[in-house]
Amino acid sequence: MEILLTSEFWLTLFMLATLEIVLGVDNLVFISVAVSRLDAARRPAARRFGLALACVTRILLLISLTWLVRMSEPLFSLWDVDLSIRDLILIGGGLFLLVKGTMEIHDSVEGGSDPTGIGSVSASFGLVIAQIAVIDIVFSLDSVITAVGLVNSIPIMVTAILLAVLVMILAADVVGEFIERHPTIKMLALSFLILVGMALIADGLDFHIPRGYLYFAMAFSAGVEALNMLARARRERNAKHEN
Repeated sequence: MEILLTSEFWLTLFMLATLEIVLGVDNLVFISVAVSRLDAARRPAARRFGLALACVTRILLLISLTWLVRMSEPLFSLWDVDLSIRDLILIGGGLFLLVKGTMEIHDSVEGGSDPTGIGSVSASFGLVIAQIAVIDIVFSLDSVITAVGLVNSIPIMVTAILLAVLVMILAADVVGEFIERHPTIKMLALSFLILVGMALIADGLDFHIPRGYLYFAMAFSAGVEALNMLARARRERNAKHEN
């Protein structure tokens, strides 16, 4: 209990929770895009379920620290690059994001029917949750390895993960509805997922791209789009006044 009274504990918890939220942005964007295939009534439940699943995945990985360390041991070499289980998971997750993002962009541009090919809402819900579960493993692996490298205390890491997921659950509906209301923002989100997919593949091939570069590029693009949205809103107001 004495550790709870120290400033070092709270500073570490705040730092780690903030890091988990930042790293969780990728997951939150993917979940917002994935649940857009469901009817409006089921989307909030799918978002919360997906984030809760991410929380469980992260905690299970933390508990399995020994196994997590073994995942980073090289299995084989390809073109002078040592590949481990972790690398293969990152590469697979990156390819999944590339395919998913490209298909969603194609469907948004070309239009068409439900690409899942599944008629019932319950089956669609299950497919969306399955997709979220797959990508949760990839993002959780990246997040937990980063956290373990910074803090050597499982209670602090578990608390930080719970706080981060709670914040994301509170923000999930707002973010998801905003992305759904604005098609251009959704296109930016899909482009962001493709960027993250490329970064995951590069990371799996031992070529690390700092996430800060990706976040800055996306933030800059979102800022430009925000200015466009303000300009469009102003033109619409002026048009109404003229009429």
